Amino acid sequence: MTIAERIARELGKPEQSVQNVINLIDEGNTIPFIARYRKEAHGAMDDTTLRALEERLKYLRSLEQRREEIRRLIGDQDKLSPELSAEIDRAETLAALEDIYRPYRPKRRTRASAAKEKGLEPLSMAILLQPQKDPAELAKAYLNEEKGVASVADALAGASDIIAEQVSDSAENRKKLRETIRRRGGLRTEATKDEDSVYRLYYDFRQPVARLQGHQILAINRGEKEGFLKVSLDLDRELALNEISQGMVKPGARNEAFLRAAVADGYDRLLQPGMETEIRAALTDAAAEGAIHNFALNLKPLLMAPPVKGAVTMGLDPGYRMGCKVAVVDPTGKVLDTAVVYPTHGDRQRAACIDTLAGMIARHGVKHIAIGNGTASRETEQMTVDLLRRCPGVSYMVVSEAGASVYSASPLAAEEFPQYDVNLRSAVSIARRLQDPLAELVKIEPKAIGVGQYQHDMPQKKLEESLDAVVEDCVNAVGVDLNTASPSLLKRVSGLTAATAKNIVAYREANGAFSSRKQLLKVPKLGPKAFEQCAGFLRVPESRSVLDNTAVHPESYAAAEKLLELCGFAVTDVKAGRLGELPRRLKDRGEAQTAKDCGVGLPTLKDIVSELMKPGRDPRDELPKPIFRTDILDMKDLQPGMVLTGTVRNVIDFGAFVDIGVHQDGLVHVSELCDRFVRHPSEVVSVGDTVRVLVLGVDEKKKRISLSMKQVK
Repeated sequence: MTIAERIARELGKPEQSVQNVINLIDEGNTIPFIARYRKEAHGAMDDTTLRALEERLKYLRSLEQRREEIRRLIGDQDKLSPELSAEIDRAETLAALEDIYRPYRPKRRTRASAAKEKGLEPLSMAILLQPQKDPAELAKAYLNEEKGVASVADALAGASDIIAEQVSDSAENRKKLRETIRRRGGLRTEATKDEDSVYRLYYDFRQPVARLQGHQILAINRGEKEGFLKVSLDLDRELALNEISQGMVKPGARNEAFLRAAVADGYDRLLQPGMETEIRAALTDAAAEGAIHNFALNLKPLLMAPPVKGAVTMGLDPGYRMGCKVAVVDPTGKVLDTAVVYPTHGDRQRAACIDTLAGMIARHGVKHIAIGNGTASRETEQMTVDLLRRCPGVSYMVVSEAGASVYSASPLAAEEFPQYDVNLRSAVSIARRLQDPLAELVKIEPKAIGVGQYQHDMPQKKLEESLDAVVEDCVNAVGVDLNTASPSLLKRVSGLTAATAKNIVAYREANGAFSSRKQLLKVPKLGPKAFEQCAGFLRVPESRSVLDNTAVHPESYAAAEKLLELCGFAVTDVKAGRLGELPRRLKDRGEAQTAKDCGVGLPTLKDIVSELMKPGRDPRDELPKPIFRTDILDMKDLQPGMVLTGTVRNVIDFGAFVDIGVHQDGLVHVSELCDRFVRHPSEVVSVGDTVRVLVLGVDEKKKRISLSMKQVK
């Protein structure tokens, strides 16, 4: 079976479509470009499916590479039989391949290798092949004082060591034990310290391996690492010994007792410890993969949150000792004013703070206030509510400030705002997050945005790759204004790198605003291939051609113009918004025939029509708008039975955290999301969703709020 056939079967997609995608990837095309502009080739797969295909392709190719490497290494030892070669061909995972190679892998000196040096390997084979003979009688022929085999006991001990290693190295035994542990094994944890901690839930814990949740595995691993937990795999030893003894030990044979002892030694000393390490590593890998997937799911809606356009915005970065940092930015994100106020330093300072902010609001025409949700956020929010009583028409919203400190201390922030200190840069970032979340958040390392669990325990390279892919997909889905985008945003565009992004900005600064997409070809180091990949995702509102401000790719401009001509329109009608009749005329004419006449496929034609109908559209504008507030709730104001509207802030394995307007987010447990069974909360909610919730309970001491979505009437 070819790689394309295997992926097609796994994804449930046509083999030819999968092969086309593989060819496009090999030609150097990016996933966003393939997803958007090569729909005819891949059958309109979405970017998530294409990413999964790309990842699976990498794995299967590395599998084939390792398969040939193992075949060569065993061949170099003159031990590659046709049967073994066929077994290597049948292996479907890297773990299965490594099990096959294990007996042939060079080892450091072991008890078995020492026994082989003494010439005892033939004895071990004789004992295995002659079950009705007494092992002690067979051992007499292998006594050799010069080699250190002075007695029958010495010979049998050496033969036992060889058989024990064979038990451990057997691919079949490892497969059996692996399946037995997954089916019948459990994970046990116990406390190592007599003190309270966040790991108390796991101080006396046992769970079947098959039922372990990813968040449990990651929490247990961290508790073990920090010295609070002792962890072990729990498996019935006799069950395991019976599994691996089958076919090797014949009941009633004269070698039965000897072989059972050798098998037990191999299991206890070699196989079980190794398999425990392997199984726990596999569990951790699966948990990490799930956590990374969950992180990516949460990151996407956060990046795609609707922007609040066209309003002067004030950003507040709360703090105690250093005060609250303030920045006012205009609708384009340009800083108009900054200040530092002290709302937590007493009544006098609080009153002065309100006076200062009210003056800034009046002076600059502030419409919205963005408050960071970190330290002193609660007090800052209370002060803001009092402030708004003096400033009618102004509203506020609490935004996540995760990663703001990372950005403000970065070289990028220093280059962008050399005149401001680190603290004021955070306030600017918080204000801009409300105006255009995507443009601001791309400046921050994705894993620092904080919408997952245990991100510091993840394989960092895999986490970065996954989150970078999400950022790339979001940026390209929205599109980027070529004349205003920062290098941080541009480098996320399909086909561009950090170097070409900087070259675009340098060219823009030296030559003025771009007047067309075609002008990109004059940018140093940006060749035809990079232009092909990036052009459709870059917008030039100032261009004479309205198509330069759409997602129509330059390669399809002729098709777009032909479409307009065939349906009785001109290009000038696009900018004037006079295409209301286009869908009807296209339907009357026949979509398939029109696509053929325009020289494009039907999916491309439909995309062109969508773009011509709304040139310059931002897909985020079609999403529900963020919730602004003018008043505040306190935890003590909450009562069981209250129904409130909130915003989903984080989605994790066991539920979703919802901002309901108090400082502490409430938890909707997975069992309270809806009436049907769900495997994961992400099936029901996403970060940024506006939801109605019922308050189930409030624990002020522990700062916990329990919510329900399914009980809302």
